[in-house]
Amino acid sequence: MLHSSVNAEAPAVRTIGPVEVAVIDESGAIAEIVEAIEQAQPQVFGFCNAHTVNVARKSAAFAEALSRMTLFNDGIGLDLASRLLFSAPFPANLNGTDLTPRVLASLNKPTNLFLLGSPPGIAARAGAVFAAAYQNVRITGTHDGFFDEAASAAIVRQIRASHADLLLVAMGHPRQEIWAVRNAEQIGVPSLCVGALLDFVAGEIPRAPGLIRSMRMEWAYRLALEPRRMAARYLVGNLTFLGAALRQRFGRQ
Repeated sequence: MLHSSVNAEAPAVRTIGPVEVAVIDESGAIAEIVEAIEQAQPQVFGFCNAHTVNVARKSAAFAEALSRMTLFNDGIGLDLASRLLFSAPFPANLNGTDLTPRVLASLNKPTNLFLLGSPPGIAARAGAVFAAAYQNVRITGTHDGFFDEAASAAIVRQIRASHADLLLVAMGHPRQEIWAVRNAEQIGVPSLCVGALLDFVAGEIPRAPGLIRSMRMEWAYRLALEPRRMAARYLVGNLTFLGAALRQRFGRQ
């Protein structure tokens, strides 16, 4: 994992499949990200759910990128695996869609934010929402996520020229993590990989009602909205993930 040199102690981790996930509560996770912003550390943060682990098992490049990040646990699948492998759940559920706004609300001085990802126009709409909602957030640049590798260097230059203090990368697994880690040193400030967050904030994709989220069933809501696209991920994928966790437990014993 990448960790800020200013941190006295990196959080403990639990290894689930090929992935190390931080054992940390919400306030600790927010503090880690805010500290990295304040110290301008080129640190990459992201969120690990069952799908993350499944993809990492198949992609060595993705697993390598994840090993160089600080990952927070996202979803009930990670908690089930943690109970199975370590006899305890994670301290809190730290999904990016909820944690990122809390990070922005915790900023105690003006902070420049660059948004990268989603289809054209979405990042700018999400940026307007963020700027209106959080007094210390200044949107200094946006770019859609539909670019090829040839354009990557120019986008890094655009991010640097924006004087961003924090970059949100919203291009989905595994592309956002691989891209963020590969370009972290050139970007020079923290990156937070946030998946579909910009789509949610811009109103492009509806979030599950609060009651469903509190029951940790948001995955079922997304499955109902997009059954063809999400069935393999949530139905087959969750069973695959839990089966692998069982093999990890009994193989270790």
